Amino acid sequence: MVAGMIGKVSDAVVQHRRVVLMLGLLVAGVNFAAVGFAPALGQRLFFPLLFLIVAVLVLALITIGIRPAYFVVQPQIPAFATPAPAWKVFLALGFLAPASSSIGAVVRSTRAGIVSTFDVVANIPYFVLIALLLVEAWRGYGIQLHPYGIRQRSALGSLTVPWEALPAAQIPPGVDRPSRLRMAIAKPQLVRQRGIPWSRKDLRTDNIDAGFLTAAIRHYVCHPEHRVAIGSQAEYQRLLADLPDRGGRKDAGDDS
Repeated sequence: MVAGMIGKVSDAVVQHRRVVLMLGLLVAGVNFAAVGFAPALGQRLFFPLLFLIVAVLVLALITIGIRPAYFVVQPQIPAFATPAPAWKVFLALGFLAPASSSIGAVVRSTRAGIVSTFDVVANIPYFVLIALLLVEAWRGYGIQLHPYGIRQRSALGSLTVPWEALPAAQIPPGVDRPSRLRMAIAKPQLVRQRGIPWSRKDLRTDNIDAGFLTAAIRHYVCHPEHRVAIGSQAEYQRLLADLPDRGGRKDAGDDS
């Protein structure tokens, strides 16, 4: 029952993640203003925000173990995409308040004339990481199956593996829910990358059932005649009918 409720919360957060993140940014903005310009108010907000931080970080830890066995159908691209990871949304929310407090503290020190260059420089890497996490959560980056191949995107870059490269995803032996799949690529010269991809040979499976993804990739490598229809509802239903049954499968959904 609890798992079902968490699953529903996770699905709702993923579907409305941009609204959720906007609310988180609004709360962070209020906290920044309070810490930077009204310290007394900032102190009163400390414990309520601490409770919220702990709650969303616990949800992040719980949902990071959820591996749904379904794709999101994106006919406008067209593609089948892995669902956006709810744990990244929760993680971003969990770090927004501390980040806003840090920025507010720097502003308060600046107004008091006691800020140091070290204080500013030391916080820059932290703020950059938070910004990257927000972009990842907002955009819902992951893996997409296109008519032309597999594409894995992140905030820093992308990896594209054409079907002609004959990719073969391999589940690590002895791992129940792997967070990555190693790809054996017969024609690596066809692989393309932009920016700094997450990996050149691994696929992230922290938001999808590894067996389901492996089976889908194998299906399209072995059945090139079906690739042209990737991204359509009809093809997704046909794919589900052809793949082995897996727990956690859902019907096709719209892009979210």
